[in-house]
Amino acid sequence: MDQAEELRKLIEKQNQKEDVARVITVTSGKGGVGKSNISVNLAVQLSRLGKRVVILDADFGLANVEIMLGIRPKYNLADLMYRGKSLREIITEGPQNIGFISGGSGIEELANLTRVQLDDLRKMLYELDDLADIIIVDTGAGISDSVLEFVAASSEVILVTTPEPTSITDAYALLKTLSKRSQFSIDDTIIKLVSNRVDSTVEGRELYSKLSMVVQNYLHLNIEFLGAIPMDMNVSRAVIKQKPVSLAYPNSEAAKAMQEIANVLSNEEVVVEKQQKKGISQLFSNLVKLKKNKVKEV
Repeated sequence: MDQAEELRKLIEKQNQKEDVARVITVTSGKGGVGKSNISVNLAVQLSRLGKRVVILDADFGLANVEIMLGIRPKYNLADLMYRGKSLREIITEGPQNIGFISGGSGIEELANLTRVQLDDLRKMLYELDDLADIIIVDTGAGISDSVLEFVAASSEVILVTTPEPTSITDAYALLKTLSKRSQFSIDDTIIKLVSNRVDSTVEGRELYSKLSMVVQNYLHLNIEFLGAIPMDMNVSRAVIKQKPVSLAYPNSEAAKAMQEIANVLSNEEVVVEKQQKKGISQLFSNLVKLKKNKVKEV
């Protein structure tokens, strides 16, 4: 069987599946805005709602997710790709029954995967759709090619920003760079904003309104407001403890805000199902297509 025939059979098998995972990609225009923290806590809160959740740490080269969970995984994504480990072997069990796949620390080759390697990884991750209801992809921060490719390939994106001018500017820069990519289609992507470290929900909505207006006027993109998370010192305390704030301080304002956002995401399940969830395999199929188009453009 040649590679093209194998690919067709895999796609046919994917299309025949009655239920695949919902994939949510979390990103930000700059580092230090709480992106990975939000990914971890949303996973915890969604698990509390009865969802099977797996975090895929796509911030290759760093290890933010495992540091925040205080867990050192035995294996990571590189072990799946290069060392013969199975998908189930590289999924580390975290708190509140969440699972996570580490991208590994200092693994530079994963940040520059070729089209063929991405295609191989897609086939290896296929089983993940059977193991999870929701897969949270925690990307790197900024507008590097690897981050933009993940965002452009995603159907559901959470963009995290704070009221700091640099954070807002960088969030806009990410969206601007994304909109200029010929491979990106806003019709195939829902972008939702989370306003982090705000003084109030009102400030969070104002931040969204300002960014949304500029993005709509100049980039012709629509973004949705998902929620606001208040400035809360308990978040920093939880990070020091290497525990999600939702578990370390469940009654804190930040934890309650995370719970509200998780409730919104959970209540959207019906809408997402109508839009036909594509699963992790489709995300990596899109990444392969982006790599192909990038080669053609060069």
